[in-house]
Parts: sequence; structure tokens; C-alpha cells
Amino acid sequence: MHLHSKQQQEFLARHIGPNEGETKEMLQTIGMGSVNELIEKTVPASIRLQKDLAVDAPISEFEYLKKITALGTKNKLYKDCIGMGYYGTITPSVILRNVFENPGWYTQYTPYQAEIAQGRLESLLNFQTMVADLTGLPIANASLLDEATAAAEAMTLLNGSKGKEGKHKFFVDQYTFAQTIDVLKTRALPVGVELVFGDFATTTLDESFFGALLQYPNSEGAICDYRNFIQQAQAVNCGVVMACDILSLSLLTPPGELGADVAIGNTQRFGVPMGFGGPHAAYFATKDEYKRVIPGRIIGVSIDAQGNRCLRMALQTREQHIRREKATSNICTAQALLSNMAAMYAIYHGADGLRDIAKRISTYTQALANALGSNNVHGQYFDTLKIKVADVKSTVTSLENAGYNVRAYADNHIGISIDETILPNDLGALANALGAAPISYSDILSNIPDWATRTSDFLTHQVFNSHHSESKMMRYIKSLEDKDLALNRSMISLGSCTMKLNAASEMIPVSNPHWGSLHPFAPKHQWVGYQELIAELEKDLSEITGFDACSLQPNSGCSG
Repeated sequence: MHLHSKQQQEFLARHIGPNEGETKEMLQTIGMGSVNELIEKTVPASIRLQKDLAVDAPISEFEYLKKITALGTKNKLYKDCIGMGYYGTITPSVILRNVFENPGWYTQYTPYQAEIAQGRLESLLNFQTMVADLTGLPIANASLLDEATAAAEAMTLLNGSKGKEGKHKFFVDQYTFAQTIDVLKTRALPVGVELVFGDFATTTLDESFFGALLQYPNSEGAICDYRNFIQQAQAVNCGVVMACDILSLSLLTPPGELGADVAIGNTQRFGVPMGFGGPHAAYFATKDEYKRVIPGRIIGVSIDAQGNRCLRMALQTREQHIRREKATSNICTAQALLSNMAAMYAIYHGADGLRDIAKRISTYTQALANALGSNNVHGQYFDTLKIKVADVKSTVTSLENAGYNVRAYADNHIGISIDETILPNDLGALANALGAAPISYSDILSNIPDWATRTSDFLTHQVFNSHHSESKMMRYIKSLEDKDLALNRSMISLGSCTMKLNAASEMIPVSNPHWGSLHPFAPKHQWVGYQELIAELEKDLSEITGFDACSLQPNSGCSG
């Protein structure tokens, strides 16, 4: 028993700084005989806990790893075709091993000290270039928290720039992702913004609107022609935000070319696991006129004291860590690790690789639509179909029995989204479960209209055209890591809530598919492991704090 107890203490000894001798020396210095005596002298008896906490007995690091792996197997892995902003993706092994699972990348702190952060600053600059190229807008930040937050930040930006007396309305197309609408409602209320929901095709904007949000493609997968709506908005000085699927922009006309003021979205499908909903890096791009009010941070190119090219965080005076309550936004973070992964994904594949992935996805989607015939509702789409079925419940059950999750609508329709993990045999299984005709393929993407077909180049910079072999990619990642400071090189003196506080064992489940590959809208019976984990943590935190219940809603600085 004693030996097992020592094994349980190994984790503490390896991660809590002072050892037994150092603790004794510190106690002697302040004239205390023990830690308990110190507590008795400093914490009033009236507020000291008088009983032991009713929490589970401690386990060793080895036992924890066995337990968390076994618990993860209670989360059932299906092929997720639910869509709604979250998609299966293939994380290239060179990025998985050398970025996602590498403490040289995941323990870095915010790059406030440019001289020890040149590697990650270059990667974040690559992210900004990738976003600006794909969206067709001249300036992008180094990422935000998620797509819904980015939409709320875009609303705030336009309200600050165009909102005035009598101009307080923000239009939101009814086919925007539900999670985005929920965040917009929360963020609009305290600042006096009136949200107006409706169909862009039948809505008339007037001088009372300062902004509008459109989903592209929309939440049902349809590619809608927003050009007349955007012209109408411009005529009444109403800014337009387009929430865009980042991969679709390798095939679709970018929002900047359509006249949008802001483009936002999620970069999750660029090699970042779904992770049951996050974290993921959002993107935010806009016109040059908004560069001094764009939220988040921007990496800029500068020169050092010796006249050499260097990188730094530019326009920091907009940020909360400098301007406090006068900051442009209270979003004081970038999803650095995830944005770095997305940037590396774009570098590894390049423009041609992204086009190939997007074309394959859209070709497969069109093949399934053709097999379904008239049951497919929308004729113009990228990767998502809305399909009429006789009975939603039985169809969803049949597809789940075949190993696939789909979106269930309330009106005798289902939604199916195709991603890069879907293979030809999956299409056959989906068609078979839906009673569709056999799958056949076409080289012509008739599901994308001419006006929405991208003709402009993107990712033309050398960095996106130089590292397409695994060995070159590995060397590039390492070259950036070598220009940086992370916990694998040194103690990081800057503090607070960053990945550097997580032990390796705590990070291991992150890349385990049973924890990382679940869709956030998967049926509840498929994520029993998550339910048990959440329930145990809520119970323990309630016991520790003395409250009846505990919310696990994020409350970090990045959430404001």
C-alpha cells in the first residue's frame, strides 16, 4: 500500500515545484514547524473546512491514463455527416506529430515578446495570409475564438463604425448556423443592437440597418446569390458580414469579390479535429478601412535594430492588455495552436491541394445528389444536401445503424454533409441506406453556378508552394520551432492560463479519436464517456466549492 501511495505522489513531485527539503527550509525561514501550522496561523478557523472532501481517492498517472482511455471508448465513433460548421478532417501526420503533439508548439505563451517568438509569429502571419487570400479581403487577424464569436465581433465592429442614432438594426439571414445566432443574441442585447431575422431574398434594408450577416453556403448547404442584397446594403451604408466555409472558398467566388465588408468563419476543417465542438480557430478578414478597429491581434512585418526583417504584433494599442476598458474588443486571445495547425495544413497542401480536396468533396456530394434525384432540395451547393424523406426518425436510425450520423430537420428532411474523410464506399453505403440509385461520378461540378465559381488565384506566396513533401514540411515546422521559446527550452516567465500548465499526460487524450473526433451535435447516446467525465467534474467542483451545482461553461479571458 505504501509503494502504491508513493506512485500516486509521483505526479505531484514531478509537477509541483518545491520538494520536501525546500518546503522545510521555507517553513524554518518564516518560523513555522509545518504547513498545517502555517495554515492555522494564516487562515481563520471560522472559514477552514472542518471535514474531508467527499471526492474519489487519488490514482497514479499510469492509472489515470488507463482510466481515461477506457472512458473514451464509451464515446462511439461514427462517420459524422451532420455538418452545421463542423466536419471530419484529416490531420496530416507530419502536423499531428510535429505541431499538435509537440510541446515546442503547444506550450508557447502569447507572443508579447517578439524577440523570442519569431517562429510562431511567422506561422501566424502565414495564417493571416491564407485567410486574406481565400476571402479576397486585404487584412486578416491572427484568429479568434470560434465562428460564432467572430460573427459577434463583426457585428460589434460594424456597429462601432456605422451605428448611430436611428441606425441600430443588424440583419441576420434565417439560414445562419444556430450556434452563431445564439451568440449574436447574447452579445446584441447589452449594447442595444436590434437583431432582425429573415430571408435575405425578401428583406428590404433601410437606413436603420448598420449591418447584415449572410452564411455562405448557408446552413442548409445552398449557395445563394447575395450580389443584389449586398448592393442594396451598400446603398443604405449597411455593412455586410459573410460567414464562409473556408474550404469552399478554394472553389467559390470569395466574399471580398462579392463586396462584403467582413468575412468570418471557422478553420476547423483545415486539419483540426472536431473535438466535440472545440477549441477551433476562427478567422476574421475585412477591408483596409477597418484595420484599426479589427478585433484580435495582427502580426506585422517590421525591421529590427540591425535592419533585418522581423515580425511583431502590430496595432497592439487596440488590445485589452494595453487599453483595458477602451480596447476595440474584450477578446484578448488568438487560438494560436489551432490557427498554426490550419496554416500548416494550407502550406502542406498548397492551393492545388486544397482545390483537389474541395473538388473531391463537391464531386462526391453531387454524385449522392444525383443518386437521390428529386429528393434533393437545393440545386446549388458545395458539400451539403437537404434531402426529403418519408420519415425522419426511421431514416436517421437506418443511417446510424449503417454507421453514419446526419442532421435531422423537423419537416421530413435530413441534411448530409460530405467531408474529406468520406470515401467512395461511404457514398455507396449512404445511397443504399437511403434507397437511392447507384453512385456515378461526373467531372463537371454543375452544382456550383458560374457566378459563384472562383477564378482568382490564392496561396501564391512561396511558403505555400515549397513544403509539399513530408520531409520538407517537417524541416519547415522544425525551423520555426527553433526560432521560438517554449517550455521544452526554458521556463516561461509570462504567466496565466496557457497550455504550458498542462502535463503531457493531460494532453494525451486531446489527440485520441475517442475524445477528439466527436461531432458536437452527435446523438447523446454516442458520448456516454463525455457525460461521465462532465458529471464527475461537476460533482467534484461542487463539493470543493460548497455550491449545489457547477457550470462548466468557459470563463477564460478569451471568452471575455
